[in-house]
Amino acid sequence: MTEKFQTVSVIGLGYIGLPTAAMFASRRVRVIGVDINQHAVDTINRGQIHIVEPELDMIVHSVVSEGHLKATTQPEPADAFLIAVPTPFKGDHEPDLAYVEAATRAIAPVLKRGDLVVLESTSPVGSTEQMLDWLAQARPDLKLPGRCDGEADLSVAYCPERVLPGHVVRELVENDRIIGGITERCSQRAVALYRTFVQGQLLVTNARTAEMCKLTENSFRDVNIAFANELSLICDKLDIDVWELIRLANRHPRVNILQPGAGVGGHCIAVDPWFIVDKTPEQARLIRVAREVNDGKPHWVVDKVGAAVDAWRRNRGGDVQPRVVCFGLAFKPDIDDLRESPALEIAIELARRHPGCVSAVEPNIEALPKAAAAAGLSLLGFEAGVAAADIVVLLVDHSPFKQAGPAVVAGKPLVDTRGIWL
Repeated sequence: MTEKFQTVSVIGLGYIGLPTAAMFASRRVRVIGVDINQHAVDTINRGQIHIVEPELDMIVHSVVSEGHLKATTQPEPADAFLIAVPTPFKGDHEPDLAYVEAATRAIAPVLKRGDLVVLESTSPVGSTEQMLDWLAQARPDLKLPGRCDGEADLSVAYCPERVLPGHVVRELVENDRIIGGITERCSQRAVALYRTFVQGQLLVTNARTAEMCKLTENSFRDVNIAFANELSLICDKLDIDVWELIRLANRHPRVNILQPGAGVGGHCIAVDPWFIVDKTPEQARLIRVAREVNDGKPHWVVDKVGAAVDAWRRNRGGDVQPRVVCFGLAFKPDIDDLRESPALEIAIELARRHPGCVSAVEPNIEALPKAAAAAGLSLLGFEAGVAAADIVVLLVDHSPFKQAGPAVVAGKPLVDTRGIWL
């Protein structure tokens, strides 16, 4: 008989945690969502969402109204606990597991014999074992898997998300998942949990391989993006249209070059490769260089805009400052997520270099983050941004920008990092 989990607790109600909680709740599982952000908790308990993700608002409204999902700031007893909290940097690209540790210690007092704990946060290799250390410190009365003779009191596993922002609801259900248990029993219990809503395959391995798999997937993508971004630098130097070049090269039956951009953002591709470099700095040479290429692209864009500003001023006698308008701040098209966004980084740096002269158009947010406002960046609507711009900087190819087409900025100096208005 398939194991049933009556109550699931999701720790961290952000871009992954909330959709995951909603998926379980939509299958009529009782879900307790936990987050330290009181605003997020209150918003969810009203049946609303505090992030932008297509279809999620309707699902959350339904499951909250029906009583299948509630949010709180303190963990409560459950049968399974999923930890989906951030894993940012500290120091020089060193992984910071402080949120994972805090979440682990927060759930420890309510754990009971038979519970399942799954780490979903993208983490360095060895993090699931580290989580076991924290559990052992907080609950010495419980027998932990892989560290006791006989049957353990808890099951512990690692299962990373692999979804695309803007398509999270569909991909959580359809995509295959990697499940790495501390023991085979842990893996099978995690498989039973995710089978509640996952239609894709549930592929079982050990915890370390599952952790490395997530990092590998995003490092692979990062290396390929770095190749495209480096091509854009080379083509700019050689006066070659990189977009035409890639289009022609991709006619080769075994070539599929990605499109360059302003850099790489988000909490996955821009972060995960550094977790590999941190663990194996002597071996991860290509991965490091790819990260450096992509991290360096925003600085190149800032310099290109600076050159456009200088040219504009020379043409007008050098006394007047142009109005620079950046189109797009999110880390990818058609979302509101600004985490690790190269577009936001570029806009803030431009605002600092050209005080009072830089604005941004971002249709997916209502207010600028504090750092952007403090730098002097202002937020405009699309039409106002087009009208105000002396120099146009296209950073993100949002659908409204593509639909508007290049005619809207015709005749204005243009730095287009996505090639849609050229």
